[in-house]
Amino acid sequence: MYLVEDGLVRPVSGNLARGQASLSPTGSRIKDLCVSDDKNKVKGMKIFIAGPRAVTNLDRPFEKRLNGIVNKNYAILVGDAPGVDKAVQSYFFSLNYPNVTVYASNGKARTNVGKWPIKSVPVSDKTKGFDYYAAKDKAMADSADYGFMLWNGESRGTLTNIINLLTRDKEVLIYFTPKNSFVTVSSFERLDSVLSFCSDSTKKLYHRICSEHTNKHSQLSLYDKTL
Repeated sequence: MYLVEDGLVRPVSGNLARGQASLSPTGSRIKDLCVSDDKNKVKGMKIFIAGPRAVTNLDRPFEKRLNGIVNKNYAILVGDAPGVDKAVQSYFFSLNYPNVTVYASNGKARTNVGKWPIKSVPVSDKTKGFDYYAAKDKAMADSADYGFMLWNGESRGTLTNIINLLTRDKEVLIYFTPKNSFVTVSSFERLDSVLSFCSDSTKKLYHRICSEHTNKHSQLSLYDKTL
């Protein structure tokens, strides 16, 4: 088994932790965000990038993947929240990268570092809190071809984004910060391998989010069956 990381192909031996599943990618077309079997799709590929508000600095391996996106001139869909959204915006702004669209609920962007085009996502005035801002994330999941998530194993919003992409049959590349590792997720079973490294509270959160999606998809995860 091999892991493509930082432009190098490296052998992977054993699991990342004894008794837990390996987080190495498994033959995905997007394991380095630079590979696709469909050349026409690559030209107009749209990447939904997000992560926790609690994370304000990007690790160098994550930034290197962003460099790969820039080199391919992929279209970036990013939100307007503090944390990873703002950090990603700032990084692309430092590179003078123009191919970015900022999604904002009702067009009211809290952050737009590069003054890029804003995609307004209509939200009812009666919608408040998490659901108000989640509307733009659902819109990005609808529009994107793939997802690139920085996840700390705790963030509800980022986990919801991953689930939204999977229910739309879209792959997600996760930079899982507790292990400083990349893993490509294209199914709920694959997501379970990531959840095996998470706390019980995160697994229960996952179960609750999936329960909200039960009418939208029929594919149950292992944790859906056990929690």
